Amino acid sequence: MSAPLRGLLVDYGGVLTSDVFASFGAFCAAHGLPEHTVRDLFRGDPDARRLLADLETGALATAAFEKEFAALLGVDAEALVARLMAGAVPDTAMLDAVRAAREAGLRTGLISNSWGAERYDRALLAELFDGVVISGEVGLRKPAEEIYRLGADAVGLAPAACAYVDDLGGNLKPARALGMTTFLHRSAAETVPALERAFGVTLSR
Repeated sequence: MSAPLRGLLVDYGGVLTSDVFASFGAFCAAHGLPEHTVRDLFRGDPDARRLLADLETGALATAAFEKEFAALLGVDAEALVARLMAGAVPDTAMLDAVRAAREAGLRTGLISNSWGAERYDRALLAELFDGVVISGEVGLRKPAEEIYRLGADAVGLAPAACAYVDDLGGNLKPARALGMTTFLHRSAAETVPALERAFGVTLSR
């Protein structure tokens, strides 16, 4: 019989916010680019993938990423990260669910691939989470298996006692391999009830 779940670990962008790829699409539309230009670069262009990996691990400063990625896109580099992410707004239902999970006695944690550590509301993170793992601060990024171990360690639990929520299926595979129960996030309307069933607690408000 599997151990009861006692920890809820979540991604940030695309889980606690609205869809990041929709934000990329809006950016492209505003700059006269094909809708999926940013997404496709990150998925298939070696230079873009290197820039993203270096940004997320903290090996590349935000300003340097903006300069190089702007050149790939053919746009102005000024505040590029903020502009790319402008449409990714807080998802109140998911934030409330994490808050309710912590209030119910579950251990809560964040595992986030960062686009600059300054982009996080640290007061909010302290309110929501018992443990925080941000890729740029630990020099690792998802889907590296070790970052999920760090996430479990940060909340004081074994991986098998944790559930993990991410909007990217590829980021769930290593968590699942460690024994975590995983949830692919598409909307709060789907994810919150699924978590309520898994934990046996009420998370919706």
